[in-house]
Amino acid sequence: MSPPTIGKGAQKKARLKRLIDEVKRFVYANPGCSAQTIAASLSIDRNMRNHGLTPRKIGFFIPRHLKTHLTWWYDYNAGRRVYAPIPENDETTM
Repeated sequence: MSPPTIGKGAQKKARLKRLIDEVKRFVYANPGCSAQTIAASLSIDRNMRNHGLTPRKIGFFIPRHLKTHLTWWYDYNAGRRVYAPIPENDETTM
């Protein structure tokens, strides 16, 4: 039996930060990707298998944690959401 934990959730925060960074890195490298490709890439290529990533979890995760960095639209041909980075506001285009 392990002793009761009194920590401040450092491992949980570190996992959340890593997941945020990895999702942002993937979407910035592959704009126009779906939650299915994000989940497959992170769980297989990045070895984040203990996170239990599924396309549904990614679909809920992005609007909750990355709404200031990523945007989405609905691809009617494929029948799924497609994610891309939010373009930066350039003052030169105004």
